[in-house]
Amino acid sequence: MREIVLDTETTGFEPETGDRIVEIGGVELFNHVPTGRTYHQYINPERSMPHEAFEVHGLGDDFLRDKPVFREIGQAFLNFVGDAKLVIHNAAFDMKFLNAELGWIKLPQIPWERAVDTLAIARRKFPGSPASLDALCRRFGIDNSSRTLHGALLDSEILAEVYLELIGGRQPGFTLAADTSGTGGDQGHEAWRPRPRPQPLPPRITPEEAAAHAAFVEVLGDDALWRKLG
Repeated sequence: MREIVLDTETTGFEPETGDRIVEIGGVELFNHVPTGRTYHQYINPERSMPHEAFEVHGLGDDFLRDKPVFREIGQAFLNFVGDAKLVIHNAAFDMKFLNAELGWIKLPQIPWERAVDTLAIARRKFPGSPASLDALCRRFGIDNSSRTLHGALLDSEILAEVYLELIGGRQPGFTLAADTSGTGGDQGHEAWRPRPRPQPLPPRITPEEAAAHAAFVEVLGDDALWRKLG
């Protein structure tokens, strides 16, 4: 299963009022494992960067002026994501911007059902607890010390780690169930079997407790469960 952990940075909060995407970052997962393949693109928003957005993202007008506009990178972005699920923190925000940008240049929009919202997952899993990306990093012990400014690719990389923890850790499919196929697993290794202990564990009950138990079993008669089981 292919997934893209995705983040965008924007000039503001509403594409309908003229705000635009200025950065997209994505990390590819296959069967919940990072492949090492990423997507990263700065975008000229064709408008000035508000001061408050500059303080959050560190991206100014001078830096973005020579970057491609969205219509120049839109198809390449769609080619990268393909038909993968999009793992996004607060998916409604990023999806509305992506689909607005795609719609303005007459490219296919991304169905909302393809989005996996890690914010919603965190709120279901930890009701009443902070569910920001920084809060989840603290909860799972993920190092986000380099996140002094919001950056799409860095946030995607951090979110990928958070997502894997939210769905059960770095080995979500790990199971203790025995392999009964006789092949020792899909890698062809010999099935693991427990070995006898070199030395038996010492008893954890005292002689007095053992004597008290024996006396208790004695009064129960021959039908006592402990007698039948030896």
